[in-house]
Formats: sequence, structure tokens, C-alpha cells
Amino acid sequence: MLWRRNLFAPLAALALALTASAGAGTAAAATDTTVVAASATAPAADDFGAPGPYATAVEVGAITTLYYPRDIADSDRRHPVIVWGNGTGGVPLVYRDLLLHWASQGFVVAAANTPMSNLGISMRASIDMLTGRNADPGSVFFDRVDLEHIGASGHSQGGAAAIVVGSDPRIDTILPIQPGPLANINAVRVPALLLAGQRDSIVFPALVKAFYNAADHIPALYGEVRGADHFTVVGDPGPFAAPTTAWFRAHLMGDRTAGAQFFGPGCGICTDTATWSDVRRNSLALNVPAATP
Repeated sequence: MLWRRNLFAPLAALALALTASAGAGTAAAATDTTVVAASATAPAADDFGAPGPYATAVEVGAITTLYYPRDIADSDRRHPVIVWGNGTGGVPLVYRDLLLHWASQGFVVAAANTPMSNLGISMRASIDMLTGRNADPGSVFFDRVDLEHIGASGHSQGGAAAIVVGSDPRIDTILPIQPGPLANINAVRVPALLLAGQRDSIVFPALVKAFYNAADHIPALYGEVRGADHFTVVGDPGPFAAPTTAWFRAHLMGDRTAGAQFFGPGCGICTDTATWSDVRRNSLALNVPAATP
């Protein structure tokens, strides 16, 4: 398909460049751990775009790259999961800043390594893998993963994969970013936030709106990021960091302040015209109270 051909070359080139900059040892290793420091000061409760309170670590495996709170083994809580799918030709390293941001907020992010994620096979396998690690007394993840609260996200082809995986009964919410067209949202039974870019010339906003219009059986929101093209989320996620974090905090952590960004009469994204060129909520989303997303 034309959208895949147009997307593959720039994403593949960017992936190669970022992999090279990370160093050949990291790229070739079957398992690698990188530690990233936490923010020196605690962010405000509603500053979802600021780094979270957790220092982070990265583990690169054969099928999945994990981004997670570094001291998870000593945590006093279980941490919800986000499974991630890459755009065509991409690898998790391309989206490293966004995935680390979520990890700093307390999520275990399981990013499928595949550059062709549309079927969601590796994303489902990530859940299986974390289920095993959570049950393994010798793992740093032992009894620290909240497998009752799992979200799915991804970009472009990976956004379509998030919709595909959204039919899995283990998934509690989906957040497709500029999703490609090869998915059926009618099979999804959980709340959805569908994000588009106002200036996206690869996955046009109309394609994302089509998913939103078809999602009349679930609470669904459509958000079009002002001025964003198809690659705004790559590298520094910029305007995508805060709303994606708030959505997952609302649905996977029960954060009421985060929920108020999307639900209830005060809906934060509905009045933020600096960030959004178009925001829509279907009738089921309009009936969700801010305090209980």
C-alpha cells in the first residue's frame, strides 16, 4: 500500500541513525540495561508532560524492549503495563523518549521490537512474557507488575496494531497514534483515544476520524494535534507526551485529575486550542464522569 511505502523509508532511515548513535554494542546485544535518572524535582499533579518521579531502566530482549521504573523490585506497588507497536520500519529506539516518559510515570512499557507490527502478535507476546516474569521469584518484576491494568498504544502501523490488540480481553484501553488503516475497531470493547496530526500527509486526519466515527459502541475520543505531522511523535514526543500520559494514568491508575482532561464538563483537552485543532467525544464518552474514567 502507498501509505506503507511512503512511511517505510523515513522511519527506517531514522531508526538506523538512532541505533548507530546509541552504539553498536547496544544494538547487537540480546539483553541490555540502560539507566536513566528521574527528574530532580517532583512534577505538579497535573503536569503530565513533565518527567515522572521514577528513575528508569531499559532492557532490550529478542522480541520485546522493556522500559520500566529502575527500582521496581523494591517498589511498594504494582505497576500497570503499556504495550507498544512501532511504525513501519521502526524500532522502539525511535520512540525512546516517549516510552521512557511513560516509564518515569510508573508504567512498565513493553515495546515490540518488530518493524512490522500490524498483526499485534509481538504485542500480545509481550503480555505473556511479563506474566511469566511477574510470577518468577528470580525476576526483578516478581509480583510488581499490575497485569489487571494494561493499555495498548502505537504509532502509524503500530497504531493500527493497538486497535487490533484492543480486542484482547487483557487490554483495558487503547491509544492509537496516527493509526494506519488495517484494523477493525468494531472488535474493540474498551475506551479509545485516537490521535491524529493536523498536518499529517501520510495518515490523513480523515482516516483517524473514520476509526472514531466507527467506534460508536465504546467511549471514544478524537484528538487532532495542532501543527503536528506524521513524525512529530518521533524523538522528542512534544505535544503527545502530556495527553498520552494523562490518558493512561486515568485508565490504568485511576488518576481523577488525569481523567478530568478527557471527561466531564470541564474536559481539559476540549478547551486547549493551543494544543488541539479538533477534539471530539462521542455520546458514550460524554456520559463518562470525570472522577471515574
